[in-house]
Amino acid sequence: MAHENKSWNEIKTNDSWAIFKIMAEFVEGYDKMASIGPCISVFGSARTKTDNPYYKQATETARLLVEAGYGVITGGGPGIMEAGNKGADEADGKSVGLNITLPFEQSCNEWVNHPVDFDYFFVRKVQFVKYSQGFITFPGGFGTLDELFEAITLMQTTKIERRPVVLFGTSFWSGMVDWVKNTMLAEGNISPGDMEYLIMTDDPAEAVKHIDDFYKSHKLRPNF
Repeated sequence: MAHENKSWNEIKTNDSWAIFKIMAEFVEGYDKMASIGPCISVFGSARTKTDNPYYKQATETARLLVEAGYGVITGGGPGIMEAGNKGADEADGKSVGLNITLPFEQSCNEWVNHPVDFDYFFVRKVQFVKYSQGFITFPGGFGTLDELFEAITLMQTTKIERRPVVLFGTSFWSGMVDWVKNTMLAEGNISPGDMEYLIMTDDPAEAVKHIDDFYKSHKLRPNF
């Protein structure tokens, strides 16, 4: 255990001082993000290569988001995150990278023009949810699923207002969506209306249209 050689008083003191660092990350994130304007989060794997079709589709999706008046928020790293930032930056849009410090694979990519750095995952996740007007989730691993289901859970529990969610890549997501429907829903662990959060597509234009149509049908405008 990480604390096995420390006294309980030392552990409590270190934890207390960590609160100030956490507060500082929240304050810096809020200050930087509050002035950026409406953005869409693009989630997906850091391990996706540049020759992968999903990389190219994420780049195109981000470009279309900028043309529709949105900025793009990613985790600031490689793979799908890089693709999202690249598409936004090449379209002269706001390309936000919420970069997390990790011992492997993560560094802020060159296409980010609004970088924000974090040490704590939970602080970073708050920024994603607070300042995103919608979520487009490309194929990824555990981190991608974590980000997706946290956003859905917060909407399901009305901790945040309803926002559009798109799952990009039907061949990747359809198995999960079927399981959610045939197992989670069938056993009563979610409500039928919760299935509305799981919209799938393989078309960048359709993904962006779903976001625009959401705000038109709900008679809402993205929050600034």
